[in-house]
Amino acid sequence: MQRLNPAPRRAVLQRQQLLRFRGHSVTWLVPLLLLVTITVVDFNTTGRFRIVSWCVFVSAIAAALCGVWTTAAFAVLSLATYVGTDVVAAEQYKSGPSDFVLVAVGGVLSVLACELRVRGEQRLMHMMDVADTTRRTVLRPLPPSWGGLDHAAVYLAADAEARVGGDFYDVQPGPHGTRVLVGDVQGKGLGAVEAAAALLGTFREAAYHEADLAVVARRLETRMRRHRLHLGALGRSDGDRFATAVLVGFPQDDEGYVDLVGFGHEAPLAVGPDGSVRRLPQGDGLPLGLADLTGDPGPPPVRRVPLAPGETVLMVTDGVTEARDEQGCFYPLADRLARAVARDPRLAEPARLVRFVRDGTLRHCGGHLADDTTVFAVRRTARDTPVRGRSPS
Repeated sequence: MQRLNPAPRRAVLQRQQLLRFRGHSVTWLVPLLLLVTITVVDFNTTGRFRIVSWCVFVSAIAAALCGVWTTAAFAVLSLATYVGTDVVAAEQYKSGPSDFVLVAVGGVLSVLACELRVRGEQRLMHMMDVADTTRRTVLRPLPPSWGGLDHAAVYLAADAEARVGGDFYDVQPGPHGTRVLVGDVQGKGLGAVEAAAALLGTFREAAYHEADLAVVARRLETRMRRHRLHLGALGRSDGDRFATAVLVGFPQDDEGYVDLVGFGHEAPLAVGPDGSVRRLPQGDGLPLGLADLTGDPGPPPVRRVPLAPGETVLMVTDGVTEARDEQGCFYPLADRLARAVARDPRLAEPARLVRFVRDGTLRHCGGHLADDTTVFAVRRTARDTPVRGRSPS
């Protein structure tokens, strides 16, 4: 059975949200009330004041609010109303055939305009479906608790219509522990999405198979350089892209520590259930794709840092740290978070944490994001079961 395209249905649903009563669309009431008003006024005024020809506006308004068939029905109804009203009028006050042609032609044009509008809505909804599919492909949906980790994420694209940008994140469990990657590709647009997809594809394979987190880091660097070389060979002007990122490993052999590799990214924060907030090491690595500038092909060092039970690792992109208020001041994430967690230690829970940072960022910048924004929080679950032998995903 051929699957029907959901875009037309979604377009109709979106349009019907304009005016609803008890769950049903009543947008047709607007042109109907206008038609009734025109008829009543025309009948209850002197013969010198004829407004029956205004029926042409009824189908035009229906074209802006209703579907094609409803608009066609109002075009016919408006023409019938014109004829009926004009027939009973006194001979000296009849509007005549010229206004009849006006109402008739106006109705036809309204139906055509409505058809064009509906097709445009369908194309728009199809593009939104494509954007949603692209986003789910790049930022795949993650189970609420996966690989022994509880996590929560908020992703806000600076371009609300695009719905996807250069920020990326993922969680990959494997035989050697669970690894987390959060990053931000330089620039915007589809080129940034391509780079993010390339890095995530490499991360998902390397994080599962490689025992050494340094090797995972090295493969990410190599993938970014290969991506740049490919773009350069194509003659693309965006072949100089790079990406900042932070790679976190949750080893199975020692649950009191995490391994960190930084690629020029904002340092993660550790938020504890006791109300503490501390900054983890930022790392010495250059952004992905720029390691060859130093002439050193080796990966950045892996730092093993202690992580207390119940502590949540918070990672954000520069859409948070570089959010500005009306005075141009950056959002003081660490300070705001420390005060809030001190008041309510339950804020250390991943879901509460990302909501707090999201809401605080939006309030600080007045809802005007200058860059893609990602907030990602992760911590070990109370039942951290081994993932050894887990099938690849």
